[in-house]
Amino acid sequence: MRSWWSSVWPPVVAVLFFLLVWQAAVSIFDIEKFILPAPTAIGSEAVTGAAGLFQHTLATLQLTLIGFIIGTTIGLVISLALHMVPFLKTALYPLLILSQNVPTIALAPLLMIWFGFGMLPKVIVITLVCFFPVAVAALDGLARTDRTMMNYMQMAGATSWQIFTKLELPHALPSIFSGIRIAATYSVMGAVIGEWIGSDRGIGYYMMLQKSGYRTDRVFVAILVIVLLSLLMVLLITLLEKRLIRWNRKS
Repeated sequence: MRSWWSSVWPPVVAVLFFLLVWQAAVSIFDIEKFILPAPTAIGSEAVTGAAGLFQHTLATLQLTLIGFIIGTTIGLVISLALHMVPFLKTALYPLLILSQNVPTIALAPLLMIWFGFGMLPKVIVITLVCFFPVAVAALDGLARTDRTMMNYMQMAGATSWQIFTKLELPHALPSIFSGIRIAATYSVMGAVIGEWIGSDRGIGYYMMLQKSGYRTDRVFVAILVIVLLSLLMVLLITLLEKRLIRWNRKS
């Protein structure tokens, strides 16, 4: 309990100190609310506007979960295919890296033109930002398998499938979950980007609407919701990891 508290209180104190400095700066320099609202004003708006924001939050969460599951699945399938077939890894891995050099915000308008303004282009955006960290992390974990144990299993007559399921995959799980945690945070960002381009609901749509009305306090509330959704996704992945990898004490 003491160890848990010692790791929690430093960031909590840092955040509280930052908020106090922010509040004091707004009051001392008399900054206009539409430029930089005080934390108290943002908190008040979060409470009063919670009912109207709830539906937007649910829409973004639904979109995030769908895109995250699809993107993670594709990332795992790609990593396994490249790991099992070395020729594919040699041929496609550089293209996998190059695919991330195109900004997602630049692809989103094209996806809207090709697939319309429904859910599909938004799911594709989330998939594009999620599959890469999962694929790279899984490939790295599979490549770091203990070669001594692999040689021992091969000498013992283990098949390739047995080596994969009993050695390579369990050994790679911590790396895989590291990539999934990164993808979890990216999925929320991808959902918001998709909603920026074209949507009639969601946190991204809500942000664009409030920006047009110069409601900076509501924009900050939307940012707070995005942060909380990202933390929730990471927490769920961490809890799942601890249940699946009980032997990994560091996790």
